[in-house]
Amino acid sequence: MTQTAKQQDYQLRFEPSAKRVRIEFNGTRIVDSARAIVLHETRLPPAYYFPQDEVRMDLLQKTDFHTHCPFKGNASYWTLKVDGRVVENAAWAYEQPYRDAEPIRGYLSFYRNKVDALYEGEEAVPSAVADVQGMHGNPLANWLLKDAWKAASTAELAEQFFGFLRAAGVPVARSTVIVPTLHPQVVANVLVWREDRPGIRLIAEPHDVLQQARFADSPFAPIMRGAGGVRRRLEEPDCPLDFPVVRELKAEGGTDYVAMPFRFSDGQINVMSMTCFAQGGFSTAHLGQIYEVLPMLGRVFEVHALRRTATGLLETYLGSSTGKRVLEGLVKRGDGEHIHAVIWFCDFRDSTPLSNRMGRSAYLRHLNRFFECMAGSVLESGGEVLRYIGDAVLAIFPIAKAGGEDRAGATGKSEACARAVAAARLAAERIQAMNAKHPDKPPLRFGIGLHLGMVTYGNIGVSERLEFTVIGPAANEAARVESMTKELKKDVLTSAAFASAYGGELVSVGRHALKGIEGERELFTLPAD
Repeated sequence: MTQTAKQQDYQLRFEPSAKRVRIEFNGTRIVDSARAIVLHETRLPPAYYFPQDEVRMDLLQKTDFHTHCPFKGNASYWTLKVDGRVVENAAWAYEQPYRDAEPIRGYLSFYRNKVDALYEGEEAVPSAVADVQGMHGNPLANWLLKDAWKAASTAELAEQFFGFLRAAGVPVARSTVIVPTLHPQVVANVLVWREDRPGIRLIAEPHDVLQQARFADSPFAPIMRGAGGVRRRLEEPDCPLDFPVVRELKAEGGTDYVAMPFRFSDGQINVMSMTCFAQGGFSTAHLGQIYEVLPMLGRVFEVHALRRTATGLLETYLGSSTGKRVLEGLVKRGDGEHIHAVIWFCDFRDSTPLSNRMGRSAYLRHLNRFFECMAGSVLESGGEVLRYIGDAVLAIFPIAKAGGEDRAGATGKSEACARAVAAARLAAERIQAMNAKHPDKPPLRFGIGLHLGMVTYGNIGVSERLEFTVIGPAANEAARVESMTKELKKDVLTSAAFASAYGGELVSVGRHALKGIEGERELFTLPAD
C-alpha cells in the first residue's frame, strides 16, 4: 500500500510496517500491532499509525483540541492517562481524512516524545526531529527568511506572499485572510486578494458581523471556534456544497477551495482561505509547501497584527495624535513638548443627583450618551480627546503645524479656534437630538469652556503608571471658564484670548473673577442662531 504525491518536492508515502510495532507508557502496553502503517512525509520524521481497534482506547480521553492539514484533513486529539500519569494530547487521528490520507482512516498515532517507548520488532525507535535544514528546499521558506520581513504592513505582506505563490506555480486565484483583533469597534481585519485585481482590499469588520449570516454560515465561523479546517474539491461530483461560499465558487467554475487555521503565539486562531480555478485543483505538493511554512508565516503576520492592535488601542485610549507620539518613543516620565492649543473642557450638568436617582447601569448609559455627543463632536472636528475626568471631558485642538514648526500666528490660531467652535455647535445639536430621542430620560445638560494658550503636552505620573495629557495654567483656566457656564447660564463660554484669536462673531458676557486666577477676565459666548 503506497501512495506518493505526483510532485517530488513534497510527498506523502504510506507503507505497512515490516515488523510488529508496540508502544509503552508508564509500564503499560498501549498498543501492539502487526498492522501498523508508517507515514513518510517530506521533511518530517516517520509517523506510526495503528488500527484503533488494537489501541487501549480505555486509556485515552478525547479532547476538544484540533489541528488542520490541508491535504490530510482535521485531526482530533486524545489525552493519555495511565495510573495517575497524564499527557495532554498525546495521540491524534484523522477521523474523516481527505483523499490523500485515506490509508489512515480508522488509524491513530502517538507523539514519540510523549510516550516512554516505541518498538519496531525488538528495536527501540528513537525520537526523531524534522529535517529543518531540508526545509530550505521549500521556496516559500526561503522567501519568508529573505524577503517577508521587509513588508511594511499586513496588506503588503499578504500581497507579496500570494504574488510569490503565483510565481512559484501555485494556482491560487483568490484568498481571504482573517485576523481577529483587540479593538472596541473592530472584531477582525480581513484581507481580500484576487489575482485578477491589483492590491489588497482591507476590511475592518465590526463586532456585529459575528451575528450576521455571511459570517455564521461561512467556513470561517467553525474554524475560528477551533474545529479545524475545510477542504472542498469543487470539481468532484460528490463534493459537499455545505457552505454558501462553496456553492458560489462552484457555480463560478472553481475547482478547489481550502480554508485553514494558523495560530499566533498566544493561541489566537486566524484563517487563510485559498481558491483555485485550474483543472485538478491544488496538488499535495502545493499545499504541503504552504502547510509547512504556515507557522512561520503566522509569526510574521503576528508582528504586523500586534503593531496594528497596539496602534488601535493607543488611539482609542489616548487619541490618535497622543497615541502616535507614544509609539514614536515619548514613553518616559517627563517626555513631551510645549504646544499652542485650544483647550476644551466640558462638564455634564446635574450628574450627582442623576447618578443617585437613576441607578448605576442606567446612569452609565446616560453618561455615555453625553460623551457620544461631546467627544464625538471633538473628534469629528479635528480635536484630540485626552481624558474623561469623571463626567467631564478634556480635549485640545492643537495649532496646525507647517514645515515642522507650530503655526502660532494668527492663521493657525484662528483655524484651531474655528474647529473648536464647530465642535461646540455640533455637540449642542447632538445633545438636542439625543434629548428628543430619549424623552423619557432626564435631559442632558452641559457646559463647555474654551481657552487658547501654551500647554505642556506630555507624560506625567510615576514610571509605573503614566498619563499623557496637558498641564499648565492654560489648562486650569479652561476649566475655570467652564465652571462659569452654570453661574452665567450659558452652555458655551470662551476666554478673551480665545475670542481675540478666533476672529469670528462672539458675544461678551462681561468681566468676571475666575476661581484661583488673579484679577477679572472678560468672557464670551456664542451668538444665538
